[in-house]
Amino acid sequence: MELADDWGELLRAEADGYAQVALTNIRREFPSGVYHDMTAPGDFPFRPRARTPAFYGSYDWHSCVEMHWLLLRLLRIAEDEIPAKEIRSALNAHFRPVALTAEAEFVASRDGRTERPYGWAWALALVCEAQCLDDPDGKKWAAALQPLADAVTGCFLDWLPKATYPVRYGVHANSAFGMARALDYAHARARTGDRALLDAISAKAYDWFSGDTMYPASWEPSGHDFLSPALCEAELMARILPQAEFCTWLSVFLPGIAGGQPATLFNPAVVSDPADGQIAHLHGLNASRAWCWRRIAESLPAGDPRIGPAIAAARTHAGAALPHVVGDDYMVEHWLAAYAVLMLS
Repeated sequence: MELADDWGELLRAEADGYAQVALTNIRREFPSGVYHDMTAPGDFPFRPRARTPAFYGSYDWHSCVEMHWLLLRLLRIAEDEIPAKEIRSALNAHFRPVALTAEAEFVASRDGRTERPYGWAWALALVCEAQCLDDPDGKKWAAALQPLADAVTGCFLDWLPKATYPVRYGVHANSAFGMARALDYAHARARTGDRALLDAISAKAYDWFSGDTMYPASWEPSGHDFLSPALCEAELMARILPQAEFCTWLSVFLPGIAGGQPATLFNPAVVSDPADGQIAHLHGLNASRAWCWRRIAESLPAGDPRIGPAIAAARTHAGAALPHVVGDDYMVEHWLAAYAVLMLS
């Protein structure tokens, strides 16, 4: 069975369960992890739904954005396997222009900067997914989401020129992952004639990462990673560099892939306590590694000796992550399904 068919069939088999998790999450306001930068005595945040009326659920803002992205992607690629009517109703309720205007204001606020670049990037991925849904709802939602997209684009364009150094650790602030998730929207915007975001991301990726060699991936993972700094950087550069240039770059960045080295990148992380929100991140590490390994394999030319080990690593990590997507502790279930859908699609 071809790789794409294998993963696609698995996604369709699990799509209904993932959709049900996402529907529950986006409507669940509490518990909520709210970050607020107090500016004076008595300056406390509103309840989540009052502050961010579209993305108030799923424990935190970026996870809620991810869950909405998940629902849009499943509508686009597996609509016959999911409760599409219920999903469209929920998205219509959340994607009201007034609510999304408030979301754009939040992103541009002091508190919205805490979502840099992770939440920003998922927001642009969400908008891109709406734009790709070729039906009346997709067109309506994409139009309603445009103020959010414009606000996030402005945030990226303000931040990237000032960002002297990348963030290389395996949680939300990781620079490579944030830029990679924003790239699809950047390309879509470039096709309309506005290349500013695409050029800013591409220039910064070259500046930060094109000269990296012998990455110390044997030091991974850290104790609460849900991203692999090494693999996220490689996945980004697979998008930025021409194929031949990427092949050469990867040879000096991670020279041991063909031989399954370093072993730490090929062996799934162990999660000792899924109720611990930080330790539970490691389930996401396994899922995001699987996605990165798939992307790396797909980016190499036919016959490259690194393809087999990369695909095998993707399957091993997927096998470790997928049993925990549905029915695990809420510290896992409020976000992991997004990475399962990303990995499988």
